[in-house]
Amino acid sequence: MTGIDKIGTMTQSNAVIQNALHKNQSSKFADLLKAAQAKEAAASSAVSAAPSANYSHISSKQVLPEGRLNGDYKTGFDKTFTRASDKNAAPQGAAANGSVRPNDKKIDKTSKLYEKSMELESFFVKMMVDSMRKTVHSPTQDSFAKSMYQDMLYDEYTTSLTKQAGFGLADQIYLELAR
Repeated sequence: MTGIDKIGTMTQSNAVIQNALHKNQSSKFADLLKAAQAKEAAASSAVSAAPSANYSHISSKQVLPEGRLNGDYKTGFDKTFTRASDKNAAPQGAAANGSVRPNDKKIDKTSKLYEKSMELESFFVKMMVDSMRKTVHSPTQDSFAKSMYQDMLYDEYTTSLTKQAGFGLADQIYLELAR
């Protein structure tokens, strides 16, 4: 047998081995696929058998708080103030120092009007924080994804600032609108 014949025989052997491996892997994949399809069929029949577990009949209006959009990632101001003393709170921050005397007006911090006032204050704080962010220059160019996630982070920062800093702008807005 010459060297060329040996190479031809080895190539044929290699092809036979590769073909056997391919068939083995193909059958394993087919078995795995059948098992997954059977599992999927069992799961879908279990959901249709138990209609209380099927949530396809629920709309986003039944799940989302009023005024929120589906997919809204931002933390809101609902249920920020829940104590009994929050129903009859004194103004704070700029509202306490302004033209309204603190003893004359009380604020219901559990109301929807105050929640919306906090959202407006948060919008103004966000504008202020965005202006401050523009003064900081990055040595590298930010990608779209990085700038998007930074914006989301700063949205949460402004929400937290609005809840905890006590600027008093929401109190002033509430007092003006509650007249």
